[in-house]
Amino acid sequence: MSLLINFSIFPLDKGESVSQYVARAVKIIKDSGLPYKLGAMGTSIEGEWDEVMDVVTRCFEELKQDCSRVYMGITGDYRKIGPDRIVSKVESVESKL
Repeated sequence: MSLLINFSIFPLDKGESVSQYVARAVKIIKDSGLPYKLGAMGTSIEGEWDEVMDVVTRCFEELKQDCSRVYMGITGDYRKIGPDRIVSKVESVESKL
């Protein structure tokens, strides 16, 4: 089984540049050991439902410590077949270009 999400999280009360807060969340994602791909507008994460949702929760808990308003966007794709979709989905599209 595989859950693949695109996830973005950042504070709305910390001014124009929020990269230091995004970096805190990305560190949690990186340290989780789950496959991930950082993008300009979000981060893709792949794993089992509970693993991925735990990472999302930890990112939120980290930012809410010192942020009064936190924006989160999550889109997901669950599929019963195995892992490595974070790579194979991109490869499938690129092979058709």
